[in-house]
Amino acid sequence: MQFTKMHGCGNDYVYMDCTKGIVDNADKLAIKVSDRHFGIGSDGLILIASSDVADFQMIMYNADGSRGEMCGNGIRCVGKFVYDKGLTAKKKVTVETLAGIKTLELNVNKDNKVETVRVDMGSPEFIASKVPVISDNEKMLGETINVDGKEYVVDCISMGNPHCVVKLEEDVNELSLTDIGPSFENYKAFPNKINTEFINVRSKNSIRMRVWERGSGETLACGTGACAAAVSGIINGDVVSPVDVELLGGYLTIEYDPDKDVVYMTGPAKIVFEGTIDE
Repeated sequence: MQFTKMHGCGNDYVYMDCTKGIVDNADKLAIKVSDRHFGIGSDGLILIASSDVADFQMIMYNADGSRGEMCGNGIRCVGKFVYDKGLTAKKKVTVETLAGIKTLELNVNKDNKVETVRVDMGSPEFIASKVPVISDNEKMLGETINVDGKEYVVDCISMGNPHCVVKLEEDVNELSLTDIGPSFENYKAFPNKINTEFINVRSKNSIRMRVWERGSGETLACGTGACAAAVSGIINGDVVSPVDVELLGGYLTIEYDPDKDVVYMTGPAKIVFEGTIDE
């Protein structure tokens, strides 16, 4: 079974070409390949399959074997995979996900390899029942919740998967995410669990972010999370588009115009190594 390990800003996944057939027991395979001591090591598994409604389909699993609706860093790597490996000659590619069809613009270098990808991430969802989160209000924006005895003001937004954005005054790099992350992920108001972004506003066009992803723990980057964080900052007047999001693994640029209500994400996609595993 051939695989390619790729990353977008350090958010790494194992990718497999399943355009000719889907692997069995993919949830169990995801757990095995994601193990950083006994497996390949990754934040999850992404299968690239054929689609009846788009050019390709992205089937994503988190490191614990659970399905993920969408991954912004992962889908950029899907774009690089299908172009660099000759599965398509298009520089504008559509990809079916559980969060809908996403359109990718592939930026190709002089060696005819994809270097960065701009993704139409669609519209952010603010309605609490659709994120989904449990709230007495129609939208869970600027709402105070108590987690482990401390109050936090949060914005809950879906970018195809649920996000809780927490703006902090203290340096996010000083946070112990292994302590607080699971408490947010499993908080009672989040029925499907949640990805949590802890952010510092650095300037009118820049934020710093750390993320705790449901099913994977802290990761070096989260594309949909960066989108949610930037959207939160923009609607609150803390930043203006475009927003550079500084992650532990690198930078993403997020564009959002509330009037047009579409989010665009641009960032790198890299191949780490390739190989085969016996299954």
